[in-house]
Amino acid sequence: MKFEAVLFDCDGVLVDSEPITNGVLREMLAEAGWVLSAEECMRHFVGKAVRDERAVIEARTGQALTEDWLALFRERRNRALDVGLDVIAGAHAAVVAAHAHTGQRIACASGADRFKVEMQLTKVGLMDYFEGCIFSGHEMARTKPAPDVYLAAAQHLKAAPAQCLVIEDSATGVQAGVAAGATVWAYCPLPAQVAGLREAGASHLFGHMADLRDLLAVV
Repeated sequence: MKFEAVLFDCDGVLVDSEPITNGVLREMLAEAGWVLSAEECMRHFVGKAVRDERAVIEARTGQALTEDWLALFRERRNRALDVGLDVIAGAHAAVVAAHAHTGQRIACASGADRFKVEMQLTKVGLMDYFEGCIFSGHEMARTKPAPDVYLAAAQHLKAAPAQCLVIEDSATGVQAGVAAGATVWAYCPLPAQVAGLREAGASHLFGHMADLRDLLAVV
Protein backbone atom coordinates (compact mmCIF):
# COMPACT_ATOMS: atom_id res chain seq x y z
CA MET A 1 0.00 0.00 0.00
CA LYS A 2 1.03 3.62 -0.40
CA PHE A 3 1.53 5.18 3.01
CA GLU A 4 -0.26 8.44 3.83
CA ALA A 5 2.61 9.63 6.05
CA VAL A 6 6.09 8.58 7.14
CA LEU A 7 7.10 9.28 10.74
CA PHE A 8 10.81 9.19 11.52
CA ASP A 9 12.49 8.73 14.85
CA CYS A 10 15.52 11.00 15.14
CA ASP A 11 18.40 9.56 17.19
CA GLY A 12 19.95 6.55 15.49
CA VAL A 13 17.69 6.93 12.45
CA LEU A 14 18.49 10.37 11.06
CA VAL A 15 21.49 11.36 13.18
CA ASP A 16 24.33 9.28 14.61
CA SER A 17 23.90 10.71 18.09
CA GLU A 18 23.55 7.67 20.32
CA PRO A 19 27.29 7.01 20.90
CA ILE A 20 27.83 10.69 21.72
CA THR A 21 24.85 11.09 24.05
CA ASN A 22 25.50 7.80 25.80
CA GLY A 23 29.19 8.63 26.12
CA VAL A 24 28.32 11.77 28.08
CA LEU A 25 25.74 9.89 30.15
CA ARG A 26 28.23 7.14 30.91
CA GLU A 27 30.81 9.69 32.13
CA MET A 28 28.30 11.41 34.38
CA LEU A 29 26.99 8.16 35.81
CA ALA A 30 30.56 7.09 36.57
CA GLU A 31 31.10 10.41 38.36
CA ALA A 32 28.02 9.60 40.43
CA GLY A 33 29.27 6.10 41.24
CA TRP A 34 27.68 3.84 38.62
CA VAL A 35 30.38 2.52 36.28
CA LEU A 36 29.13 1.06 33.01
CA SER A 37 30.87 -0.16 29.88
CA ALA A 38 29.91 1.57 26.65
CA GLU A 39 27.93 -1.51 25.62
CA GLU A 40 26.08 -1.67 28.94
CA CYS A 41 25.19 2.01 28.79
CA MET A 42 23.81 1.68 25.27
CA ARG A 43 21.81 -1.39 26.25
CA HIS A 44 20.30 0.32 29.28
CA PHE A 45 19.49 3.71 27.77
CA VAL A 46 19.15 3.68 23.95
CA GLY A 47 15.62 4.64 22.99
CA LYS A 48 14.76 5.87 26.49
CA ALA A 49 14.57 9.29 28.09
CA VAL A 50 17.10 9.64 30.91
CA ARG A 51 14.50 11.21 33.19
CA ASP A 52 12.29 8.13 32.78
CA GLU A 53 15.09 5.96 34.16
CA ARG A 54 15.18 7.93 37.41
CA ALA A 55 14.46 4.95 39.65
CA VAL A 56 17.25 2.74 38.30
CA ILE A 57 19.78 5.59 38.26
CA GLU A 58 18.99 6.54 41.84
CA ALA A 59 19.16 2.90 42.94
CA ARG A 60 22.57 2.35 41.31
CA THR A 61 24.17 5.66 42.31
CA GLY A 62 22.55 6.14 45.69
CA GLN A 63 21.93 9.77 44.75
CA ALA A 64 18.80 11.69 43.82
CA LEU A 65 18.41 12.44 40.12
CA THR A 66 17.87 16.18 40.44
CA GLU A 67 16.74 18.72 37.87
CA ASP A 68 20.16 20.36 38.22
CA TRP A 69 21.85 17.06 37.29
CA LEU A 70 19.57 16.64 34.27
CA ALA A 71 20.26 20.23 33.18
CA LEU A 72 24.01 19.64 33.43
CA PHE A 73 23.65 16.41 31.44
CA ARG A 74 21.78 18.23 28.67
CA GLU A 75 24.38 21.01 28.63
CA ARG A 76 27.32 18.59 28.34
CA ARG A 77 25.42 16.45 25.83
CA ASN A 78 24.62 19.44 23.61
CA ARG A 79 28.24 20.60 23.59
CA ALA A 80 29.42 17.12 22.60
CA LEU A 81 26.79 16.85 19.86
CA ASP A 82 27.70 20.26 18.48
CA VAL A 83 31.28 19.07 18.03
CA GLY A 84 30.83 15.48 16.90
CA LEU A 85 27.38 14.90 15.42
CA ASP A 86 27.05 13.42 11.94
CA VAL A 87 24.11 12.33 9.81
CA ILE A 88 23.26 8.65 9.46
CA ALA A 89 24.54 7.49 6.07
CA GLY A 90 21.68 7.47 3.59
CA ALA A 91 19.33 9.53 5.76
CA HIS A 92 19.07 12.39 3.28
CA ALA A 93 18.05 10.02 0.50
CA ALA A 94 15.54 8.32 2.80
CA VAL A 95 13.92 11.60 3.82
CA VAL A 96 13.72 12.86 0.23
CA ALA A 97 12.09 9.58 -0.83
CA ALA A 98 9.56 9.66 2.01
CA HIS A 99 8.81 13.31 1.28
CA ALA A 100 8.02 12.46 -2.34
CA HIS A 101 6.10 9.25 -1.53
CA THR A 102 3.68 11.02 0.82
CA GLY A 103 3.33 14.38 -0.88
CA GLN A 104 5.39 16.05 1.85
CA ARG A 105 3.54 14.41 4.77
CA ILE A 106 6.48 13.45 6.95
CA ALA A 107 7.32 14.18 10.57
CA CYS A 108 10.04 13.59 13.13
CA ALA A 109 8.69 12.01 16.32
CA SER A 110 11.37 11.63 18.97
CA GLY A 111 11.57 10.73 22.61
CA ALA A 112 14.19 13.47 23.07
CA ASP A 113 13.65 17.08 24.09
CA ARG A 114 12.69 19.52 21.33
CA PHE A 115 15.87 21.60 21.56
CA LYS A 116 18.01 18.52 20.93
CA VAL A 117 15.91 17.32 18.00
CA GLU A 118 15.81 20.71 16.29
CA MET A 119 19.50 21.37 16.91
CA GLN A 120 20.47 18.01 15.44
CA LEU A 121 18.25 18.24 12.35
CA THR A 122 19.57 21.74 11.67
CA LYS A 123 23.18 20.64 12.08
CA VAL A 124 22.87 17.79 9.53
CA GLY A 125 20.83 19.77 6.99
CA LEU A 126 17.46 18.06 7.43
CA MET A 127 15.50 20.75 9.25
CA ASP A 128 13.85 22.15 6.12
CA TYR A 129 12.02 18.85 5.58
CA PHE A 130 10.62 18.73 9.14
CA GLU A 131 9.96 22.37 9.99
CA GLY A 132 6.65 22.54 11.84
CA CYS A 133 6.40 18.74 12.03
CA ILE A 134 8.62 17.87 14.99
CA PHE A 135 7.17 16.10 18.01
CA SER A 136 8.94 15.51 21.32
CA GLY A 137 8.12 12.85 23.87
CA HIS A 138 9.00 15.40 26.54
CA GLU A 139 5.87 17.31 25.53
CA MET A 140 3.53 14.32 25.71
CA ALA A 141 1.72 12.83 28.69
CA ARG A 142 3.72 9.65 28.07
CA THR A 143 6.86 9.07 26.04
CA LYS A 144 7.98 5.97 24.14
CA PRO A 145 7.18 3.05 24.38
CA ALA A 146 3.76 4.71 24.74
CA PRO A 147 2.34 5.73 21.34
CA ASP A 148 1.55 9.37 22.21
CA VAL A 149 4.26 11.06 20.13
CA TYR A 150 3.40 9.06 17.02
CA LEU A 151 -0.32 9.61 17.46
CA ALA A 152 0.30 13.36 17.78
CA ALA A 153 2.38 13.36 14.60
CA ALA A 154 -0.23 11.40 12.64
CA GLN A 155 -3.02 13.70 13.85
CA HIS A 156 -1.05 16.80 12.85
CA LEU A 157 -0.53 15.37 9.35
CA LYS A 158 -4.20 14.35 9.17
CA ALA A 159 -3.18 10.76 8.49
CA ALA A 160 -4.81 7.67 9.93
CA PRO A 161 -2.26 5.89 12.15
CA ALA A 162 -2.95 2.62 10.32
CA GLN A 163 -1.85 4.33 7.09
CA CYS A 164 1.39 5.63 8.58
CA LEU A 165 4.86 4.16 8.31
CA VAL A 166 7.15 4.57 11.32
CA ILE A 167 10.91 4.32 10.93
CA GLU A 168 12.67 3.30 14.15
CA ASP A 169 15.93 1.77 15.34
CA SER A 170 15.22 0.73 18.95
CA ALA A 171 12.88 -1.82 20.52
CA THR A 172 11.34 0.93 22.66
CA GLY A 173 10.57 3.02 19.60
CA VAL A 174 9.23 0.07 17.63
CA GLN A 175 6.85 -0.70 20.49
CA ALA A 176 5.62 2.90 20.39
CA GLY A 177 4.92 2.74 16.67
CA VAL A 178 3.15 -0.60 16.97
CA ALA A 179 1.06 0.70 19.87
CA ALA A 180 0.03 3.65 17.69
CA GLY A 181 -1.32 1.20 15.11
CA ALA A 182 1.24 2.09 12.45
CA THR A 183 3.38 -0.13 10.26
CA VAL A 184 6.90 -0.10 11.70
CA TRP A 185 10.08 -0.70 9.72
CA ALA A 186 13.34 -0.81 11.60
CA TYR A 187 16.71 0.48 10.49
CA CYS A 188 18.99 -2.32 11.67
CA PRO A 189 22.67 -2.00 10.69
CA LEU A 190 23.87 -4.63 13.19
CA PRO A 191 22.84 -8.32 13.13
CA ALA A 192 22.78 -8.42 16.93
CA GLN A 193 19.79 -6.05 16.90
CA VAL A 194 17.57 -8.20 14.69
CA ALA A 195 15.91 -10.39 17.32
CA GLY A 196 15.00 -7.51 19.64
CA LEU A 197 13.50 -5.40 16.86
CA ARG A 198 11.51 -8.34 15.48
CA GLU A 199 10.24 -9.19 18.96
CA ALA A 200 9.17 -5.58 19.49
CA GLY A 201 6.99 -5.79 16.38
CA ALA A 202 8.95 -4.42 13.42
CA SER A 203 7.45 -5.88 10.24
CA HIS A 204 10.53 -5.22 8.09
CA LEU A 205 14.20 -4.60 8.80
CA PHE A 206 16.71 -2.88 6.52
CA GLY A 207 20.42 -2.34 6.93
CA HIS A 208 21.09 1.05 5.28
CA MET A 209 18.91 4.16 5.47
CA ALA A 210 19.19 4.73 1.72
CA ASP A 211 17.39 1.39 1.26
CA LEU A 212 14.18 3.14 2.29
CA ARG A 213 14.05 4.83 -1.11
CA ASP A 214 13.80 1.51 -2.94
CA LEU A 215 11.42 0.00 -0.38
CA LEU A 216 8.97 2.88 -0.75
CA ALA A 217 9.15 2.62 -4.53
CA VAL A 218 7.49 -0.82 -4.46
CA VAL A 219 4.71 -0.29 -1.89
